[in-house]
Amino acid sequence: MEKLIYVVDDEENICEILEYNLIKNGYKVKSFRDGKSFLESFARIKPNLVILDLMLPDLDGFDVCREIKKKSDVPVIILSAKSEELDKVLGLELGADDYMVKPFGVRELIARVKNIFRRVKDSTDKGSDRTAKKEFIFKEVKLAIDETRHEVLLDSEKIHLNPKEFQIVLLLLKNLDRLIPRMELVKTVWGDDYYGDTRTLDVHIRRIRRKMTYKEFGKRFIKTVHGYGYKITNDI
Repeated sequence: MEKLIYVVDDEENICEILEYNLIKNGYKVKSFRDGKSFLESFARIKPNLVILDLMLPDLDGFDVCREIKKKSDVPVIILSAKSEELDKVLGLELGADDYMVKPFGVRELIARVKNIFRRVKDSTDKGSDRTAKKEFIFKEVKLAIDETRHEVLLDSEKIHLNPKEFQIVLLLLKNLDRLIPRMELVKTVWGDDYYGDTRTLDVHIRRIRRKMTYKEFGKRFIKTVHGYGYKITNDI
């Protein structure tokens, strides 16, 4: 099925360039010049991917990204002239799947789009052989993870993780007490041809810890070995 991509950017030439190249690569594209019209259309029809500028004429792009992730798991690539590390970190913390700085290379952008769709497909293909719900005991906390439903519970409290956060937690649990190198985590979750910075992983780990605050689970049981990697362990 033809993938639908929404492009949200107030620069007409950027939209034209993206439309031409995305359509040439087999995608269906719809462009929006402002955040309000995009959100109205997004509420009716969800695309397979959003390419989002941060500096829109009516809404803050960060707020738009937040709305997308609040209501869906649709992947988002932020495309922005904002090149400061703080902007990149904020975008990733809001759930963006990738961040590219303008001016950008069209071929690199297309490669990133294809990589995201490949990861989504791989995740879907693996769904048929997912295991059932598993439970782990961490001191006085019971963690239950359901791979089919993409659900994590700490005792009876549901933890709302986005798809990548869920994949990271799942991978760490499948390797309980084993220290996993950062690059191994990045390649497994983002794919071998991921173009981004490994700091993306660090941002996701911080966000996971903030979400798993029940009985300080994230702080107590998700461990960092600086310069090497991460693990979930009962040994505290």
